[in-house]
Amino acid sequence: MRLIRYLLLLSSLLLAACKPAPEAVAPATNDRTEAVDPRLPSITVSGDESGAAAWNWQPPTPQLTLEGIPAARREAADALARQRLFERPGDAIPLYLAIQSLLPGDEQAAAGLEKALRQLLAEGGRALGDADDQADALSRAGEIAAVARTLAPEDERVAAYLERVDRADQLWKLNAEGERDLRNGQLGNDGSGVVEGFREALALSPGQARAQQGLAASESAMIRMAEEQALAGDFELAARWLGRAAGVRDNAATIEDARQRISAIRNARIASLRESGTRDLKTMRGLRTARLLLAEVLRIAEPGDPVAADFRERIDLATYYGSFKPGQAFTEALANGGRGPEMVVVPHGGFSMGAKTQEVGAAETEKPAHYVRFDRGFAMSRQAVSVAEFRRFVQATRYRPRATRRGHSTVYDERSGNFVRRSGVDWQSDYAGGRAADSLPVLHVSVRDAEAYAEWLSAQTGHGYRLPSEAEFEYAVRAGSQGRYPWGNSGVPPGRFGNLTGGNDVSPSGRHWNNAFVSYGDGFWGPAPGGSYAPNAWGLHDLGSNVSEWVSDCWHASYRRAPADGASWFNPGCRSRVVRGGSWASSPAQARAAWRSASDSDMTNARVGFRVVRGI
Repeated sequence: MRLIRYLLLLSSLLLAACKPAPEAVAPATNDRTEAVDPRLPSITVSGDESGAAAWNWQPPTPQLTLEGIPAARREAADALARQRLFERPGDAIPLYLAIQSLLPGDEQAAAGLEKALRQLLAEGGRALGDADDQADALSRAGEIAAVARTLAPEDERVAAYLERVDRADQLWKLNAEGERDLRNGQLGNDGSGVVEGFREALALSPGQARAQQGLAASESAMIRMAEEQALAGDFELAARWLGRAAGVRDNAATIEDARQRISAIRNARIASLRESGTRDLKTMRGLRTARLLLAEVLRIAEPGDPVAADFRERIDLATYYGSFKPGQAFTEALANGGRGPEMVVVPHGGFSMGAKTQEVGAAETEKPAHYVRFDRGFAMSRQAVSVAEFRRFVQATRYRPRATRRGHSTVYDERSGNFVRRSGVDWQSDYAGGRAADSLPVLHVSVRDAEAYAEWLSAQTGHGYRLPSEAEFEYAVRAGSQGRYPWGNSGVPPGRFGNLTGGNDVSPSGRHWNNAFVSYGDGFWGPAPGGSYAPNAWGLHDLGSNVSEWVSDCWHASYRRAPADGASWFNPGCRSRVVRGGSWASSPAQARAAWRSASDSDMTNARVGFRVVRGI
């Protein structure tokens, strides 16, 4: 029976170029036909031996006479040396066979054929080495199998080689069938069919790369199916497909990653439903819609989901935004003319504030992580207060900021590469002590200077402006995400995220940062004009980059007993205040979303500015 398989293998390989390509199997979901590589072996095993003799190798016959034997010997030896073995009449094996036919028992011809057989099997071995994933190599191995079998059918070496060809054929069939099903999206009802062939291949050849890749591709296909079901809202079916994917390979890290992505899809779906349901809780129609959405949340949420519980609570409380909508932008007229900073309504909601227990680079002052809930939205200035906006306040009030009264501030010194105190620097100065452009965020202001500006803005507009609380700032920095950095967990910011210390940044004199984000560059050494980079998900510019910012909280060494409602944690008379957010000169660790620092109330420097918030 094995002989028949060899013969049929040989027939398929040799005739592949002239037989029609087999008809591709159409995917179950459409009528499109997929092309099949014509080089791929197509072998049909049958018990019929009637045509077996037709697949024996027929050597090309050279025209040879007794007188020509000496020349034929030389030609055969030369062909053997050049490894021209069997394809043409002048190759080694046909010539030695022709000599044997005229001189039966000729020892030189027998010795030549022995050498040729060794070379032939060596070439076949090399072809088999590539036959796992190269159709041409498998075809070549089959040609050689036919020659070897004709040359020495009883030789043990030939038998062993034929065994290897047979196994290579089986491996090809098993892998090719699985790959075809993957291309056509035919995973079966439970995914077992598509992986069966790859597993059989690995049983025949443990560790075979092609079969292992097939299993990995099968796992990926099931993961995609799970994610598609999750995106469609069928998390029960998504869980079943993910469970099937988990059974493909042992301890595959991709499963946990997929589980987290599906969990993120679920959480995003729940959060989206919750936010949709809480936008119009002032009317009966809005409440009815919210209850329908809550039913959908409870269907897809896992037991005890805190967001689902929060949604239920918010429907009961019927909280609202007043006359504003999340994401809405507005400015307000000032009593003395002009308009105040552009404000953006930040959506109400909750988040985990602070650093996670195992967060790389986190300090104990950023812990414990704790849940903070905003029952109402608030408006935050789209970008840090600019030099021009602060000048309007100073000119209107004749206010003398701290650095102006003190006569100095801290600037970046290009010559030494350090931050140094310099006389004559105040809010009108840039990071290096030169005159600041109006579009730049105002620097060299203390927290009391920032609070004075907010008080003036409140008086001018008739609405309550103030510095953001620490919780409001981190909430807006994260903008709905919970990663290590404002942009996520990647250690490299996305291109043009903001003004950070990048390995590609260069100072005017050619300096580079010693501690920076590798391969990142933002085009600035020093602060950039406000709004130079894309806004975050909530429409706010430069949060977590460009300049660090004052917030209203007093410094506390940890978040134990911190407010859970997002309010400022303030103790009257405190002198140590909080600075948040990465700047143009912050280390990568200081660019994390949870990073915080204590600073004296009177501190001014070239890295810290501020923005304002307004209640709604």
